[in-house]
Amino acid sequence: QVQLVESGGGLVQPGGSLRLSCAASGSIFRIYAMGWARQAPGKQRELVAVIGSAGTTNYASSVKGRFTMSRDNAKNMVYLQMDSLKPEDTAVYYCYADRSWVRTMSARGDYWGQGTQVTVSS
Repeated sequence: QVQLVESGGGLVQPGGSLRLSCAASGSIFRIYAMGWARQAPGKQRELVAVIGSAGTTNYASSVKGRFTMSRDNAKNMVYLQMDSLKPEDTAVYYCYADRSWVRTMSARGDYWGQGTQVTVSS
């Protein structure tokens, strides 16, 4: 069982930065692939970034070069550094976990956090 709690969302101006954090419970956190997904109003949930247990990352084309995902297995934490934010990045951001890298890459996960709102607006 893995429990996930996101934090760090908020209101930021276009071009600004935010760092999201996801705290995970469970001593076997290190074997899980982790992901960030987002859902904007009226849209389907979409993959943002994923990171494997060994640190391999992959990003959606819309955020590549602007967002950076990382993990600290010693602290059971994952992070999403978001730079050069755009209004279209506005969404609820969810942290999720799965044992399968393939499932994680498809924004599927056995465990999900409650989400944190990110609003990019002037």
